[in-house]
Amino acid sequence: MRITKRIFVELYNEYFDDIRRYIYYRSGDEQLAADIAQDTFVKLYQNKKLKKEHIKSLLYKIANQSFLDYLRRKKASTDYLEHIRLSFKSSHDISNLNLNELKIAYEKALSTMPEKDRIVFLMSRMEDKKYREIAESFDVSIKTVEKRMSSALKYLKKELKEFE
Repeated sequence: MRITKRIFVELYNEYFDDIRRYIYYRSGDEQLAADIAQDTFVKLYQNKKLKKEHIKSLLYKIANQSFLDYLRRKKASTDYLEHIRLSFKSSHDISNLNLNELKIAYEKALSTMPEKDRIVFLMSRMEDKKYREIAESFDVSIKTVEKRMSSALKYLKKELKEFE
């Protein structure tokens, strides 16, 4: 079944609140639940092979997978910050590094990093994409991805220098 605009609107009106509540129940975060529900319907719309009798289960499957992807990215981000904190602490014997200050500085550095470098960094570190996959996504060479990643890491090192 091909999803027409009319069918999509009907499905959205019928299932959006159910999907949002399902994710809210799992996450406890209203904004996250709304974002994932919205993303679920975008993915549904992009799906080419649909069977009318399977749409509801497909929506829940997409929503669940999106939520799990979010948790993996969040864990990777937290793990990376903890790795930075521990490496600074062990190599420089900092006794009381404030993780919140480091997190704020890290997020600020990410927001000011050149966009192409930031995208490559996030795809590699937060989404666990291989350089080859990133290169294919942007139709560039693996060497270009390596250079952007190197640039991103140098930028972070420079911006987070005060935590050394």
